[in-house]
Amino acid sequence: MRNNTKEPLIRIVKREGLKKRYIALLYAASVVIALGVGAILLFSLEANPGEYYKQMFTFGTINNRFAYLQYENYIKEFVPLLITSLALSLAFKMKFWNIGGEGQFLLGALAGATVAFMVPASTNQFVTIILMTLAGAVVGGLIGLLTSVLNVKFGTDETLFTLMLNYIALYIMMFFGETKAKWNIFLKTDSERPQFAKIPETGRMFKIQIGDFSLEISLIFTLLLVAFIFIYLTRTKHGYEISVVGDSINTARYSGMKVNKIICRTMFLSAALIGAAGALRVSSVESLSTSITNDVGWTGIIVAWLAKLNPIGIVIVTALITILQCGCVTASVSANNVDSHFADLLQGIILFIILAADFFIRFKIVIRKRNKSEKNTSEKEETV
Repeated sequence: MRNNTKEPLIRIVKREGLKKRYIALLYAASVVIALGVGAILLFSLEANPGEYYKQMFTFGTINNRFAYLQYENYIKEFVPLLITSLALSLAFKMKFWNIGGEGQFLLGALAGATVAFMVPASTNQFVTIILMTLAGAVVGGLIGLLTSVLNVKFGTDETLFTLMLNYIALYIMMFFGETKAKWNIFLKTDSERPQFAKIPETGRMFKIQIGDFSLEISLIFTLLLVAFIFIYLTRTKHGYEISVVGDSINTARYSGMKVNKIICRTMFLSAALIGAAGALRVSSVESLSTSITNDVGWTGIIVAWLAKLNPIGIVIVTALITILQCGCVTASVSANNVDSHFADLLQGIILFIILAADFFIRFKIVIRKRNKSEKNTSEKEETV
C-alpha cells in the first residue's frame, strides 16, 4: 500500500554531536555581533563606540587615581547578583520556577535592617552582620517554603505565586518608607518628610583594609558559597536528587525519592540565600530603599540561564554582566547623548542574539528537496 503522507518541506531537527569548541565560538560570535549592533546604535546617537566600550569594559579605572573606589562599587553590585543567580539556579535545576527573587531580596533586606536597628549598640559588628544575614535567610526561606508547600499540596502555580509576592514585598517596603510614626524604626526622626535612616554602625558591612581599597567580607562569603553550591550539586545526594527531579518527577517517584520533600527543601534553600543576599546588601549600602534590589531578581534569571545553571559559569556571567552595568554608568558620563540605561538595552540585545545562537546549537533547519513529480504537480495546480 502506498504511503501518501508527504514529508514537510521545512523541518526543525535536534542537532547531535556539536563539538564544544564550536559551541564556544558561536556564543563568542553572538556577543561580538551584539556589541556590533550596540556600536551601530551608539554611532546613531553621535557617540564614539570605541571610546564608549573602552570606558565600559574598564569602568573608568585606566589612569584613575581613585580606581579603588570603582572596584569597591563593582563588588557591591557583583555580590548580590551572584548570590541571587546561584540561588535561582537551585530551583531552576529541578524545574521549579522561582520568579520571586525581587520580593525575597526585599524582605530579606527588611529583616536584616530590623536586626541592625534593634540589637544593642554594644553588639560586636561581625556578630550583628551574621545575625542580619540569618534573619534575612529565615524570612526569605519561609517565603520559599510557603510557595513550595502550596505547590505540592494544592497545585498552586509557583511562577504566578512568586511573581505576585514580588509586588507584595515592594508595597511592604513602600509602606515602611512612607509611614511616619513613632513605631517605625526605619525612618529618620529629624526629617519632616518620610526618609529611610542609615542603619547603625554595628550593622554596616565589615571591611578589610588593603591600602586604600576596602574589601567587604561579603565577597569572601560569596566565593565560599560558590564552592559550597558546586559541591552540593555535584557531590552530594541532595544535589543528585535535584537533578533527577528536574529531569523527570515520575522517575524520581518511581525510584523512591520523596519528591515533595526535595522540592520544599530546595526551594527553602533557594529563597533563603536570596534573603541573605538582601540582608548583606542593606549592610553594604547602609540604608533601605525600594530600589535596593537593583533588579537582581530579574537579572539573576538571565545570568542563571546564560550559564546553563552551572555555578562556575554563573560566576563568569555575573562578572561580565556587572562590568556591563557598572561600565555603562561610567561610560555615559563621557558620552552626553547616551543614557546610563543603555546597559539594559545592550544586555537585551546580547540575550536576544545568544538565544538565537542557542537555538542553532540545539537544532538545525532541514529543507527537503522537492522531486520532479512534486514539481510537475505544482505546475499543474498553477495551470488549473
